[in-house]
Amino acid sequence: MEEIGSRLCEGDAPAVQEQEEHRAIIQKSRSTRMSGNSAQTGLVTTLIMLSPLLAACIALFLGAYGVTPLQVVQILANATSGIDSPESAIVLDIRLPRIILAGLVGMSLATSGATLQAVLRNPLVDPFILGISAGAAFGCAVSVGFLPGVSLQLMSFVFGSLAVIMACTMARSSGELSRLSLVLSGVIVSALFTALLSIIKFLVDPMKLQSIVYWLMGSFSLADWPQVKSAGFGIMLGCLPVLLLRWRLNLISMGDEEARSLGVNVSRKRVIFIASATLAVTSAVAVSGIIGWIGLMVPHLVRMLVGPDHRRLIPLSMAGGAAFMIAADTVARTMSNADIPVGIITALAGAPFFIYLMRRGGAESWGR
Repeated sequence: MEEIGSRLCEGDAPAVQEQEEHRAIIQKSRSTRMSGNSAQTGLVTTLIMLSPLLAACIALFLGAYGVTPLQVVQILANATSGIDSPESAIVLDIRLPRIILAGLVGMSLATSGATLQAVLRNPLVDPFILGISAGAAFGCAVSVGFLPGVSLQLMSFVFGSLAVIMACTMARSSGELSRLSLVLSGVIVSALFTALLSIIKFLVDPMKLQSIVYWLMGSFSLADWPQVKSAGFGIMLGCLPVLLLRWRLNLISMGDEEARSLGVNVSRKRVIFIASATLAVTSAVAVSGIIGWIGLMVPHLVRMLVGPDHRRLIPLSMAGGAAFMIAADTVARTMSNADIPVGIITALAGAPFFIYLMRRGGAESWGR
């Protein structure tokens, strides 16, 4: 019997060895695939992070007045020398502040969109949903139409914050801030401020109405260095908490119960993230007007490229939003002799993307 058993074992040895080799091949294939995906993700991350710089470099020498890349380099190298020329005035006083402002606004809208999508666990949320943009636009319209001596940025922040407070107050029930009721309340508040904005346009002086309507389309035609400084401060102040606390968005996006079980105060963190997004968006709206789709498109594109981990998603959304806005503004000011509102360009790009997202089933797949 022992001899028969030993022969059987000897007969099974090749089969066992073959199975072990097969397992080793599968394991090696998985490791190779994982390392390949990691390398691909690293390459995509690097390209996205460099995209704002590339978009800015291209935008500097594109425009109605031709400036060669070599001239741009020379002007930037001699920026502090005090040499005055038409080319240096165009690059340093017109194009450069406009490019930086467009990048800041794109960064704020994309960051706010990614943040609100995580906090509310809704992939179709953007700064318009909670009424932030509508409230900020109403405040700016009041300032332009009736209170020209009051700061646009102040009015934008006050009424944008008021819109969020109204939405949160309406949504709060039993001490908890329900994400579903918050979205519904935001839609109601947004509709309210849109109606109030229509009343402002009806009552305002016809000479000022044209400025309000053009501003609402979204534009950087009046960009200058003071606007860069004032908007940049508010935008950075709003984006910084999101960047520092971005890993908590992973917990919140898992669901309220799961986040609480891991020790996260969901209501408090939700308020912090919404307040940060509000500050960033209102600071952007004050200098650019209403520019849609950035907060929806960019986070989705980044999520499709690098995954849903907010530790990567937030900084890459910042970079992607800045690059996209710079590119859109470059198209807006170079398509014709007239300065086309950049909101038109983003809408033309955003509507097909939204259709693609619906056909792809993005809303369902995001939450799986």
